Amino acid sequence: MVIYLTGEVDEEVRLDEMTPRQIVAELDKHVVGQRNAKRAVAIALRNRIRRQKLAPEMAVDVMPKNIIMIGSTGVGKTEIARRLARMSNSPFLKVEASKFTEVGYVGRDVESMIRDLTEIAVDMTRQDKIEEIAEKAELNVEERILDILLPPPRSASNFYDFDGETADTSPTETDSQTDEQLLRTREKLRGQLRSGKLDNRLVEIEVREKSFPVIELAGPQGVEEMGINMKDMLGNLFQGRSKRRKMRVDEAIEYLMQEEEERLIDMDQVARAAIERVESSGIIFLDEIDKIAGRESGHGPDVSREGVQRDILPIVEGTTVNTRYGMVRTDHILFIAAGAFHVSKPSDLIPELQGRFPIRVELESLTIEDFKRILTEPKNALIKQYQAMMETEGVSVEFTDDAIDSIANFAARVNQQTENIGARRLQTIMEKLLEEISFEGPDLEPKQQRIDAVYVEGMLLETVKDQDLSRYIL
Repeated sequence: MVIYLTGEVDEEVRLDEMTPRQIVAELDKHVVGQRNAKRAVAIALRNRIRRQKLAPEMAVDVMPKNIIMIGSTGVGKTEIARRLARMSNSPFLKVEASKFTEVGYVGRDVESMIRDLTEIAVDMTRQDKIEEIAEKAELNVEERILDILLPPPRSASNFYDFDGETADTSPTETDSQTDEQLLRTREKLRGQLRSGKLDNRLVEIEVREKSFPVIELAGPQGVEEMGINMKDMLGNLFQGRSKRRKMRVDEAIEYLMQEEEERLIDMDQVARAAIERVESSGIIFLDEIDKIAGRESGHGPDVSREGVQRDILPIVEGTTVNTRYGMVRTDHILFIAAGAFHVSKPSDLIPELQGRFPIRVELESLTIEDFKRILTEPKNALIKQYQAMMETEGVSVEFTDDAIDSIANFAARVNQQTENIGARRLQTIMEKLLEEISFEGPDLEPKQQRIDAVYVEGMLLETVKDQDLSRYIL
């Protein structure tokens, strides 16, 4: 089952304290059924935590137990892997194996998946650092804005008397009163700034024009963006000119926050932490692995299938990949492969690659009862999504139990009569069902809409009866 939701794992739950049973329970909140697959990924995730607690000399020899998920489209392969990565806060990359080709054919270099995963890890690590220094950055920006709104007075030591002698710079009672008055004014402005009363006031700040060129190099495996940083190579040549620009206070705060983040965050430290994160907890989801299964046939495009497998093999079994942030070892990255395997089967993969995926899980086809649960049970279930969207238009939509039964039956029937696309069929069914209500939107009367089995049959029966269903439903 595949439902793309936005729910998050409770922050109070520490992953290193979760048992495999608790991991499965957390996955149950978002993915219906597929208990065997959930158990397999829960054990794989728990083994990763166990390995991190081992002595270094033993941990280095404990390899991840990669998984092959076998099941038709729409049964939940991708969603289980995505939820697992989100739960573990791990760098996660989903890539189609069919995008890679061996040398001599148009396609991407297999090492690009490691480079992409490293970029994701750098973004995640940088975001974590931003959260750590957010409070300090906000205080610094606040002081800079206040300095612009109320410039500090010049030092008395800069003034001279007319006889050429330095003026008396010792503090006087008048200077003390002036400082107290400026301090009171500054604190008053600070309160107005924090409450948003100064957001529309214009200020003038100095901004840098950034003009960094991006260079792509054509390597032996095709064109790969190597991410060359010309700023580092050529010093200040590409720093850009500075100019003064007027903008609103709220815009200035946003711009200065970015400057403070760049100043406070050590990107070298971020890169080192990101590489360590990739090597210890990275997850790569290799979809459509069945598309590259099979032996060489000797003619046509299929000749590259076994070559792709041999190119992927070193990455899965452990190698070192050069990225813009440094060398990344792939020994302990968890690979989860998935495919429908309608035409081919896992045994059609080359033996070396099969040996690197010791765990195989077959996902079950979805039943009518599964469809009912998918519609109602997950945290942001499909029906809850449509109800929430229509509420933005002031329309309240109620689904009766017999309507849910009818929707599930229609979805199962269409999957049987045409191509079986699993839970994705529910989305096309729901779109067709709510077409009139969605089109009318705020003009709809009455605002309370009740959908029962009669309404469902009236909207879908003729469509399902039509022989050419692909004209209406995917």
